[in-house]
Amino acid sequence: GIGLDNVVTAADRDGARRLIIDGEPVTPADLQVRSVIHAHHDGVLFTANPIDNSTVQHLWIWHRNRGLSELVGGDVVAQAAGTTDFAITKTADLHQPGQPWTLPNGQQLASFSEHPLCEPNVTIARGIAEDGHALDVAILLPSTPITSTLPVLVDPYGGPHALRVLRSQRAHLNSQWFADQGFAVVICDGRGTPGRGSSWERSVYGDLASPVLDDQVTALDIAAKHCETHLGCTLDLSRVAIRGWSFGGYLAALAVMRRPDRFHVAVAGAPVTEWRWYDTHYTERYLGNPAVEDTAYRQSSLIEDLESLERPLLLIHGLADDNVVAAHTLQLSSALLSIGATHSVLPLAGVSHMTPQEVVAEHLLNIQLDFIRQHLPSSEDH
Repeated sequence: GIGLDNVVTAADRDGARRLIIDGEPVTPADLQVRSVIHAHHDGVLFTANPIDNSTVQHLWIWHRNRGLSELVGGDVVAQAAGTTDFAITKTADLHQPGQPWTLPNGQQLASFSEHPLCEPNVTIARGIAEDGHALDVAILLPSTPITSTLPVLVDPYGGPHALRVLRSQRAHLNSQWFADQGFAVVICDGRGTPGRGSSWERSVYGDLASPVLDDQVTALDIAAKHCETHLGCTLDLSRVAIRGWSFGGYLAALAVMRRPDRFHVAVAGAPVTEWRWYDTHYTERYLGNPAVEDTAYRQSSLIEDLESLERPLLLIHGLADDNVVAAHTLQLSSALLSIGATHSVLPLAGVSHMTPQEVVAEHLLNIQLDFIRQHLPSSEDH
């Protein structure tokens, strides 16, 4: 069995994160291990996804005698608690609300969760970038009939350690609210995000800006083509907004600064504006030692080499943020002011990195929507 003499790890081998037992990989190189849930006696319970599809997450068990078996598969995002002998599973998909828990005997536990106020009208499309890598793009359309071309809201996270394009209703509720305000919402997990193998995640090493932003631009074109050919609607690529929080906030500001030809207004919440000021253990993994890799930090910064801002930008930051401290937004605002670039700043007293306060979160959604509507070019302008 797996005891004191056995070491269980998940590590990069042959291009994938694989389950390693005593130094030997026991999962194939086309399976990306996401997390180890439990290791006990003769088995390991873990989550993984096919290396070319990070929109799903499956449950697997490795057993010393029986080998590898899939416990939960399909177009779902699955999680589990318990042990290899008694695993309680939770699955989400695009067709049902909530994430019901299921016992090993198949009995489903009663859920007392509130029913979501909206049902995501979401399609996940796959397209190919110019250099050949595939991108999965979530497209959310209004729930009501579409009678005209739709302005676009790009709604990414886009950075390491987190995914947005998932086959789970819960992942898309906020975005559907924006879609129901009259937008086509486009979400893409590009290079650097987890789940697609070692080289995919490492492709942003030394540059957290260019490949990430390039993939968001490509996602716009993939979404527009898919809507035209498969969904019977047209996206107005002359009216594109982008919003995001944390890394997504960094990406939103980056988009209007470096690609004002494609992005016309941005809302950046709690953005990292200068990577030298962010957590060492995170940043140096991707950009190296700032004392040595000056170029990497410079080309990934929103502040250094700042020359102009042509598009409307709203910066939002909680003053009690202890993750991305408010100095990020204050310093970017100061840099923009020094070049005469008009922008807006909304400081949130007593608010941390995210906004768990229900009333604050609700008002923030409306503030973002109002800013985007106010500053997005009108259809009559084109």
